Amino acid sequence: MVTGGQRSGKSEFAEHTALSLSSSPVYLATAQPYDDEFRHRVRLHQLRRGPEWTNIEEQLYLADHDLSSRIVLVDCVTMWATNIFFHCGEDIYKALDMFRKEFDRLLTIDSTFIFVTSEIGLGGTSENAMQRHFTDLLGLVNRHVARHADDVYLLISGIDLKIK
Repeated sequence: MVTGGQRSGKSEFAEHTALSLSSSPVYLATAQPYDDEFRHRVRLHQLRRGPEWTNIEEQLYLADHDLSSRIVLVDCVTMWATNIFFHCGEDIYKALDMFRKEFDRLLTIDSTFIFVTSEIGLGGTSENAMQRHFTDLLGLVNRHVARHADDVYLLISGIDLKIK
């Protein structure tokens, strides 16, 4: 698991790690880019990766893909949780249950997974109830992922700190 703030270097660290483990890793992208700025961010990520990557885009059911015996970078858990949150009508409990089931189903696949996620709950509390609910959900989701991870890295200003 690789976590940290926005633009902290999480994805680059995870990509480097995946390439150190395999000459042909899988990049499992969970984002649904809804606007031009987000599409630009996705494009920057894509340009950074070479032809050695197998790219899969999936917003909800990651385990539905053939990932057996591969090194799989899931980028990112935050967007995956966002997709599930809205899929479940912004119900934090339904979303957490769905995430746990899908995550646990993913872990039944005989592969090595690298999960990228964000730490969004380190700042102030939002005035927006939906944002507070999502922040709570992501905190619980990140705890679930970290509990199952062999290693957890926190990226701060491009510096990786192994915390588990």
